[in-house]
Amino acid sequence: MRNSPATLEAPLERVRALIERADEAPSLAALADAAKLSPSHLQRAFRRRYGMSPSEYHRARRFGQFKSALRKGAAVADAVYDAGFSSGSRVYEHTNRLLGMTPASYRAGGAGASIRYTTTRTSLGQLLVAATAKGICAVTLGVDDEELEQRLASEFPHASRERVDNGREEWLDAVIARIASELGWSGKAAPELPPLDIAATAFQWRVWEALTRIPAGTTKSYGELAAELGQPGAARAIGRACGSNRLALIVPCHRIVREDGSLGGWRWGVERKRVLLERELQRNNVRRKA
Repeated sequence: MRNSPATLEAPLERVRALIERADEAPSLAALADAAKLSPSHLQRAFRRRYGMSPSEYHRARRFGQFKSALRKGAAVADAVYDAGFSSGSRVYEHTNRLLGMTPASYRAGGAGASIRYTTTRTSLGQLLVAATAKGICAVTLGVDDEELEQRLASEFPHASRERVDNGREEWLDAVIARIASELGWSGKAAPELPPLDIAATAFQWRVWEALTRIPAGTTKSYGELAAELGQPGAARAIGRACGSNRLALIVPCHRIVREDGSLGGWRWGVERKRVLLERELQRNNVRRKA
């Protein structure tokens, strides 16, 4: 007989506790034995409950501790071992995806990173797109350039930041062109999205990827997206993942609404969210009539 979510709660919580106490990621076989489940069953159930595999959970947990120590000013070597990594090389294996820059640079607020950015006027306000040498690191909306530049400076206070004119930087121009195409500001086809340089956990990436699959002009509630990801109790966690999204319009978190259908909040302003959803719906209606 298949285990119900209720009967799996205790063994999954036991497995999670074992992972969090472990310096090295426990083997799937050892975790399955502790949970009294088969390895394949545990892998599926754990992913449904927590949005990632046991090994991904262990890595994300350690990186969370690592990043916290860096932000508090710990030396990189101390942060590595305090977070439970056996060596610095284990950290650097996954740094690009989970941290977005070298640990020393992250600890120092982006020191050593070179960020290029540009801004452009849109009907939703001023748009800023920024990139490191590795990829796009921010896409934000605001009232004016001053607000957007201050926000970028607070995110990367010690990075070198250089403003470039429109048409002078391929990646930045590609993002602006893609947004213009997808939002109907131009009749041109949307170009490919450049690489990204965004620090995120495995769970955040999973939520953001799911958001990109919501069609324009439609919405889902936090609960609906949680159920789609196999985590019906994770609506609040999904809300936090949406709130940490730094890629306005590229990751369409504006298409997430409250359970009662009301708009809720949006990092770049609820009024912009309302206008954006209305325009998407109008374009869909026009396409259907054409």
